[in-house]
Amino acid sequence: MRKYKFFYAKILKNKNICTFTDRDSIIKRNMDSGGQALSFSIKRKNSVRRTDMQDAFSRMELLVGNTGVKKLSRAKIAVFGLGGAGSQVAESLARCGVGSLTLIDHEKITLTNIGSQVLALHSTLGMSKVEAAKKRIRDIDENILVHTYETFYNEETAGMFELRSFDYIVDTMGTLSSKLLLISRAREGRVPVISCLDIGDKIDPSRLEIADISRTTACPAARIIKKELRKQGIRKLKVLYSREQPAKEKLFRRSRTMVKKPAKGNISFVTGTAGYLLAGEVVRDILSAGNISHS
Repeated sequence: MRKYKFFYAKILKNKNICTFTDRDSIIKRNMDSGGQALSFSIKRKNSVRRTDMQDAFSRMELLVGNTGVKKLSRAKIAVFGLGGAGSQVAESLARCGVGSLTLIDHEKITLTNIGSQVLALHSTLGMSKVEAAKKRIRDIDENILVHTYETFYNEETAGMFELRSFDYIVDTMGTLSSKLLLISRAREGRVPVISCLDIGDKIDPSRLEIADISRTTACPAARIIKKELRKQGIRKLKVLYSREQPAKEKLFRRSRTMVKKPAKGNISFVTGTAGYLLAGEVVRDILSAGNISHS
């Protein structure tokens, strides 16, 4: 069924121009004294023509070729979790001209996010992460289809997502049960998935590495996930992890009292690097895969 938009009309005095405005378009119609249309033109507000976006990705095309650009423009990718790594993944994929992004996160942006998350600004405090990401991505390329879900991924909400509709899934969620569920469902649907393991309390981005989970070292989270996946018969999983040794539990000072650290620390150049590495792996996999059939 065709959907109709509501327009707001405004008559510009002394110019005989009638302006109709919806959220995305400004339609101007020159009117004569009798109110009949003499000419008709359409102009998108703050729009960027497709040819202009081709220019925007022209440097990338020198690397991946026209075929590569077209593959990426047809790709549908889901990013589960928009923390420090996930938000950087989403933005990096947008800057690679990916055609469709689905973003899932249940949190809102807080002051503590400013030190490590690209979405976190004083102007976005209190905004949901998915909406902040969508706004930022549409400012990069308004032609990208962005679907957002402000929800927590678990057994109750998993049915909302048809994972087979995606060409690739990026998991950057911090909850172990959610990660295991997503990995299992993606495997059932035969959808490629890459999972970001624990990068908290790390300060050396050069120790980040992408590997099969069977080859990971010095990562407690990898050992737990590996054990749980084996119970489901899953032995292979592409992951990003850190070879940096976990920091020992330290005490920190709060109001003259030494207490245990309430959460894992993080820093912008580690989470950002993790996001870049994940996005790079996804893009290379898509470029090396067969034809993307989505329109």
